[in-house]
Amino acid sequence: MLFVRWFRPNPVGGQTHPVRHYSISKPLTGCGAKASIRYKIVLLPTRIPYVVAHLRLFHLGRLSGKYIVSIRRHVLIGGKSRTAVFLIFTGLASQASCESLRLQTANEIHGEATLSNNSSIGRPLPLAASWNTGTRDNGYDPDYQIDMIEQGHHLLPWFQFNKDAGGMDAKFAIGYYRKSLMKCSDLGLPISFISSQWENPLSNDKTYLGLPPALNPNVVKADGSIAPMVSPFGAIESWSQVGKQWTTSEVMKQLQFWYPNPPQVIFISNNEQPKLVWQDANTDQRYLTQYGSKTTDETKRQVIAQGWIDRYRALQSGMREGLTNATWKLNSIFVGYDAFGGSAFGRWAGWIDYSLYTQNRIEPWPLAWDGGTPSYYVNDWNSSTDYTLWSPQIEAMNWVFMLDEAYRLNPDFWFEISIWDGSQPQQASDKRAFYAKQGQTYTPERYAGMVKFGMWLLRPRVIREYRGWAETRAETEPYFLEIVRAVDNVYNNSVLKNFWRKGRLVPNQHHAHPYQENIPPEYSSKARWFLLDTSVDPKWPWNLQTEIPVFSLCLEIGTAPKREWLVYVHSPLGKREKVKITVPNYENIEVNVAPSGNYYFVREEDKTTKLVVLAG
Repeated sequence: MLFVRWFRPNPVGGQTHPVRHYSISKPLTGCGAKASIRYKIVLLPTRIPYVVAHLRLFHLGRLSGKYIVSIRRHVLIGGKSRTAVFLIFTGLASQASCESLRLQTANEIHGEATLSNNSSIGRPLPLAASWNTGTRDNGYDPDYQIDMIEQGHHLLPWFQFNKDAGGMDAKFAIGYYRKSLMKCSDLGLPISFISSQWENPLSNDKTYLGLPPALNPNVVKADGSIAPMVSPFGAIESWSQVGKQWTTSEVMKQLQFWYPNPPQVIFISNNEQPKLVWQDANTDQRYLTQYGSKTTDETKRQVIAQGWIDRYRALQSGMREGLTNATWKLNSIFVGYDAFGGSAFGRWAGWIDYSLYTQNRIEPWPLAWDGGTPSYYVNDWNSSTDYTLWSPQIEAMNWVFMLDEAYRLNPDFWFEISIWDGSQPQQASDKRAFYAKQGQTYTPERYAGMVKFGMWLLRPRVIREYRGWAETRAETEPYFLEIVRAVDNVYNNSVLKNFWRKGRLVPNQHHAHPYQENIPPEYSSKARWFLLDTSVDPKWPWNLQTEIPVFSLCLEIGTAPKREWLVYVHSPLGKREKVKITVPNYENIEVNVAPSGNYYFVREEDKTTKLVVLAG
């Protein structure tokens, strides 16, 4: 047993004052993050005169609350040398443990990011990321990300990437990129780059906006004037030219030099460039010239979809061509925000106005992009919440059949989800303020419940949190860490890992999804309802404002009579006990539910239901 007394140096006069006492029954080990202040620690081992050592304190992961110490120098006062040697060896053992964890985590990130969607071992395990790139102080900058990875957390490193040198000059590049990117190189990590709309110069740069109609990539009106909005009927050559401009900058050349052999490079576009919608096809003279003014809506969607496939692939081809490093060219993929089907499918008849649906294809985007990151959002601009039918949990059920279709069209499609809770600090539309007016409390734990439901419903490759570029970790980190914890648990718990890889999502065929407006016939029989029946459900039928006390779903492995299920449950508005949940084609189980969510492991063979206990 060691008794540890801490002293904090007094900034005035150099005296020391006791901070607190600790009793330690085992060596303090683990992996450190950034060093904090230096402490003077007095160790009083039994039977041995006291030893004074100057140590530096490190925090072991922002999720664990454990600590390690690393000796900088030591002074013996009446003690024996073996005591000091013991302390030094403790530090060395800790460093070896840190290195092992660091390499293990990096290898896991590398392995899962490069694993095929249809691997024989099952689905790739998830990674955590953010849209906030830390270009302002106290954001989610690359140094923070590397620290988290070295502590054992499963993040996909992300960097800001701007096209123009004025927004990211060489000096900025050195400070922002070099250290972290070279650490990524040392660890063999995949990397990703977040940008605004790559095609933006086509409508905002006079070089392209001023081109004659026959060469212009924008909408050409009947009178020959140009509308600053990209068109699927515009000249395609400009798309590849602009793509190449993004990757031929001096900054991009330097990035390839600092990290010459990444296993995966993911370029992510915000993908919100104003573009011609299918209802307005007749406003582009080139469409009228080629197809006339009396085409059907189906034809409009079909030809516009093909136009976008051709142009976005040309844009990406130009970006790939601009890269100078052969490994980067080979390992780069291009992912678009919301380059996927809409979650509002069936909520009202007008959903199709925001879609490029054609018969047997809900959207063209898996053919136009290598991946998509749709928004699993509680939006601040509508009435959606995390506790009613109009919620991301319910709407994302539409994505299950769409994801199956995406993999059929593009087996390598990189599927992420972007998550947001509707937080808009100091804004009238702030969703947390709305909850407060309802007498509710919105906590990171409640956020975690919604996050995990989306994770297990869809099992995406990345869970990417949306936060504004100016938001800080001080404001948002407790919420981001819930995503990190949810991801890490999949790696660290054998039950969760097995179900993530091999589990089959179980539909609840007792009900149809309440969104039933204007459903195309070929999709009418697709499974879209995965919410399990519970003993606290409101009476059917439900509407958009129906409150759902408990959200639950399950995954299944095996066949009768030896099936196993992982049941996930969460209750946004508070804890609930002894809730009965119906596992489809099995029986009822009784569980307790928390806002942060609980996992239960159910076995048919011995009729057991056990809470999955998670570390940390």
